[in-house]
Amino acid sequence: MKLLAVTRHALSPIACAVALSLAMSATARAGDCPPDQRRPAGNGQPMSAAAAQGVKDTVVNAIALADEPVKIGGRQLRARRLDIAPGGIVPWHSHADRPALLFVSQGEITEYASTCATPIVHKAGDITAERNPTSHWWKNHTTKPVVIHAFDLFHVEDRHGEHMM
Repeated sequence: MKLLAVTRHALSPIACAVALSLAMSATARAGDCPPDQRRPAGNGQPMSAAAAQGVKDTVVNAIALADEPVKIGGRQLRARRLDIAPGGIVPWHSHADRPALLFVSQGEITEYASTCATPIVHKAGDITAERNPTSHWWKNHTTKPVVIHAFDLFHVEDRHGEHMM
């Protein structure tokens, strides 16, 4: 506590803000790729040709964004629930044009991302962002089911992979 008090008085507010933001940007949040393992797209985990297995993907709700004040034609803000059985696989897919936020509400699952040199373990309570240029696949290596709630900006015209992450 004393060190914090001394630091706060010794540094200007701007210097403290810069130091804090640098410290936070260098650390990983739960379910994120560790900073020292981040790679340019394609230099992380290799692509997998494994097909979807043991995954139930249900669209829970969606909002047509063309009808909202943002007027984004051809897009939905979509909410889905993914139930992934033990040994289940969410196949390789891209987020080049479809950002998403995922909330792991139950279980533990491993992500293999093109932008990370090591597999990423996601546990219940984790929220992770999926964004360009990430491509990845997921596997439930545990003996318990995993439940993920996914929220993405989906291209309505793109029916390929409609119900996969």
